[in-house]
Amino acid sequence: MSFLEGKVAIITGAGRSVLSDGRCGSIGYGIATAYAKEGANLVITGRNVQKLDDAKEEIERLYGVKVLCVQADVNAESDNKAVVENVVKQTIEAFGHIDVLINNAQASASGVSLAEHTVDQFNLALYSGLYAAFHYMQACYPYLKETQGAVINFASGAGLFGNYGQCAYAAAKEGIRGLSRVAATEWAPDGIRVNIICPLAWTAQLENFQKAYPEAFKANVHTPPMGHFADPETEIGRACVQLAHPDFKYMTGETLTLEGGLGLRP
Repeated sequence: MSFLEGKVAIITGAGRSVLSDGRCGSIGYGIATAYAKEGANLVITGRNVQKLDDAKEEIERLYGVKVLCVQADVNAESDNKAVVENVVKQTIEAFGHIDVLINNAQASASGVSLAEHTVDQFNLALYSGLYAAFHYMQACYPYLKETQGAVINFASGAGLFGNYGQCAYAAAKEGIRGLSRVAATEWAPDGIRVNIICPLAWTAQLENFQKAYPEAFKANVHTPPMGHFADPETEIGRACVQLAHPDFKYMTGETLTLEGGLGLRP
């Protein structure tokens, strides 16, 4: 039996994305691939329907699991509680339970200085990241309590180190870290594990950031000590697989930093 056979995972921001060289270019899609290889059925969300459909086609064809695609966009103009509850409703109708929630989706206007940041740009990061995590965690809580499941949230070195040009992104990610710690405290008696990953993976988003804002990229993004950026599937995705396993009940409220394959728990 595979590691996660029969489990159901909701992964936000998991549309298919590739790098310019054709390799996996999305943390969300890398996680989805790692989970599918372990037999988990998936619910993947995102704004781009075509990317979701592409992910579903490839994952189902290659790994024989079921993938439910739900377009969902948490933003300042939406009824976000209803948007997220629709995702959870469709998940339960399709699979009957939820074992893992992975809040990966995040949009931001990186490269814009604090003095020049607009309210709309600030809201973009807060709603797509912090508010999305809040709504998904609330909506999934009753089902995660039933399965004694896991929540895996994503923070960033941008907040830990105060990266230039990433004020809204850093604020959203630090908010997610605080939210996760509270959930880890409150939900531990229910058997729900809540952890945070701070990844440094080479993605299409980072590749585009380098092209669009070369100076901000040069100032903030440095090759990790091990000499390479983490792989979205084989390193980030595999870490998420481990955190979903029931044997990791002792591990909650931790920050897992993944830089070039080196896992640290500060």
